[in-house]
Parts: sequence; C-alpha cells; structure tokens
Amino acid sequence: MSSNGSGTPSKPKQSAVTRSLRERREGVLERTGVAEKNRRATEAPTATFYVLLVTVMFLVILGLIMVLSSSSVTSLHTGGSAWSLFLRQLMWAGFGAVAMWATYTYPYTMWRSKQWLYSIIFGSIGLNLLVVAKGQIVNGAKAWLQLGPIRIQPSEFMKIAVVLYCADLLAKRHRYVAVKQKVWYPLLFALALSAGLCKLQSDYGSALIFIFIVLALMFISSVPRDQMFLTLGGIAVIGIGVLNTSTNAKRRYQAWRNLELNKGQWGYQVYQALLSIANGGAGGTGIGSGTSKWGYVPLAYSDFIFAVVAEELGILGAFMVIGAYVVLVVFGLRTALRARDMYGAFLAGGISAWIGMQAFVNIGGVTNAIPMTGLTLPFMSYGGSSLLATMAASGLLLNVARTMK
Repeated sequence: MSSNGSGTPSKPKQSAVTRSLRERREGVLERTGVAEKNRRATEAPTATFYVLLVTVMFLVILGLIMVLSSSSVTSLHTGGSAWSLFLRQLMWAGFGAVAMWATYTYPYTMWRSKQWLYSIIFGSIGLNLLVVAKGQIVNGAKAWLQLGPIRIQPSEFMKIAVVLYCADLLAKRHRYVAVKQKVWYPLLFALALSAGLCKLQSDYGSALIFIFIVLALMFISSVPRDQMFLTLGGIAVIGIGVLNTSTNAKRRYQAWRNLELNKGQWGYQVYQALLSIANGGAGGTGIGSGTSKWGYVPLAYSDFIFAVVAEELGILGAFMVIGAYVVLVVFGLRTALRARDMYGAFLAGGISAWIGMQAFVNIGGVTNAIPMTGLTLPFMSYGGSSLLATMAASGLLLNVARTMK
C-alpha cells in the first residue's frame, strides 16, 4: 500500500480495464459463439424461410383437396365412405406435421450425432431388408410392409437416411473430396446399398431417386470430373442391364417409345392421363368435376394425381403446381448456398435435389415426357409414407433456412 506526501496511506486506484462479472461472461459467450447462436434464435426468420414454408403448406393442402376429389369414387366402389381415403391421408398429414415440427424445432446438427444418425440409417436398412423378406407386392413392386393396421413403404424413409449420411460425410471430408477412399467410395457404397435394396423390391422409381440424390451431392461437393464420369458410366451400364432383364421396366420403356401402339396395354394409364389433361383445357373442369377418377385413370389419387390436377384446375393449375416445385427447389438451393455450415449446405442441397427430381420424374411420366416409373408426387399423391418422409425432410430444410446467413 503506497502513501501520499502526508504519510497517510492512499487508496488503490481502480484500473480502467477491469470489467464486471457480467461483461466478462458476455465476452466468453462471444468468443465461444454461444451469443451468436442465441441471437440467431431470437432474430426474425428470413424471407427464404417463409417462402419455403408457404410453398410446402400450399402443396400439402392442395394435395389433400385433390386426394379427396380423386379418391371419392374409388372409396365408394370399395364399399367404404367417400371420405375414407381422404381421412387416412389427413391422418398421415397430421403425423407429417408433427415430424416436420420436430425436425424444425431441434437443431439440425443434432441429427448428425452418432446416436441419431446410426439409428436412422440402420433402422431404415432393417425395414427395407424386412420388406425384401416379407413385403407385400403392389403394382409389381414388393416395396410395402404391413405393420398391424398400417402399411408403410420403408424406401421413403431411407431417402432421409441417405441424405443425412451423405451430408455428414461430405461436411467432415469436403477438404479431401479428391481422395477416392475418403469421399467417392463411401458415396458409391451409399448409392449401391440404397438402390440395390430398391432393386430387390423391384422398385426402380425409388432407386432412380437415390441415384439423383447422390449424384447431386457429388456435384455440389465438386467431386472430380473423372469420378463423376465413371459414376455416370456405371449407372448407364446398369440401367441398360435393367432394361434388358426386367420385364416391367422393359414394358414401360416400350410404352413410352410408342404410346399409340401400347395404349391398350402397358401404356393405358399414361394414355388416359393425357386424355384427362387435354379434357381440362386452360381453365379446367372444376374441382370434383373431372372424369379421370371414374375408373379411366387407375391410381388417379396416387401416382397420377397430376392428371387430376391438370383436368380439374386446367393448364393454369398445372403450371401453378409445377411453379411451386420450381420455387421450392430454387429457394432450397439458395438455402444451401447461404447455410452457416457445410453440413447445413449439403443437407439443404440433398433435400432440394430429392424433392425436385421426384416431382420431375412423376410429372414427366404422367405427361409421357419420360418413361413412367410409379413414383408419387411429393406432398400431393396419396401415400402416408411419402407424405410423412417429405414433410419431415421439409422440416430439416426449414431448419437450415431459419439459421442461414
């Protein structure tokens, strides 16, 4: 203790750099990034978030309306109420809303933890192996599993597992993308396993979506060009082999090449769908007034629901639906480009590729632009597994968009 000139001790001067406990705590939170995360959680969602949310809700609600319109006749013919299939789809939409809320509410990084990621991956693989052993055959594909009163299609849930696995892998190893053992081989394994399980189920449509998902993530991660060409070449060779060995795939390909010749057999559904689309004209016949659901277009409420949309809402309604999917993909890719970390970027990119390509394949098949594959139209077609999986994936996409830069 120092003294002044009079000999009395002087009080120590308070340093100008001494900070209070609160200031020091705030400094630690800033350095560790916790403060930034808290700010993001309290900030208003971005415009991209709202665009994605409105688009998904629009497709789900319109899908429910069109399922009611297109399934009422079938429900009556099977001895049930005209509302039976619609009420079942509404139930699955409720389950999907809960799944969407869960995947949005919890941090998306939680799903890459070993506990969650491995559970989802091995759970989906186990269900698909169970389908191969004891699945039900519907429309030529052994892709459905009966669990008590409900029937599920496990390949839909495996799409989420593949996106999560690939996003986690690429986020960890994106700096080693040129090393085959680090990135290319694991991605090929994921592709071969998922598409191979679908091949065992004769579900070539789902196998095609897995191919698109992995190829899209390879492109986004800038996999070397030679690896991309080798992957595409291998897929082309396998595709030619499938066309030469699978009777169902060969028939659909022949129907696409010459629809007029096959309109009474393998191309019947697509031909009738085109007649329904033409019947709708520009303005449509009005919701509930279409003719396709009266037995002319089998599975009008499922794989061919786009034909019902085009007939009852017209070409304008069809373009509105197509535009909604374009908006979802564009803003999904915008989310990927502005994600705050690599995992979020790959997650958003994979989900956008999945939904966009499945919509393209379904609409292209219904309009005979490409061979029909038997895939559902995301958010809109009747099918609980598809609706639940796509809504859960949308929650993840919204989660990334909520916290993007």
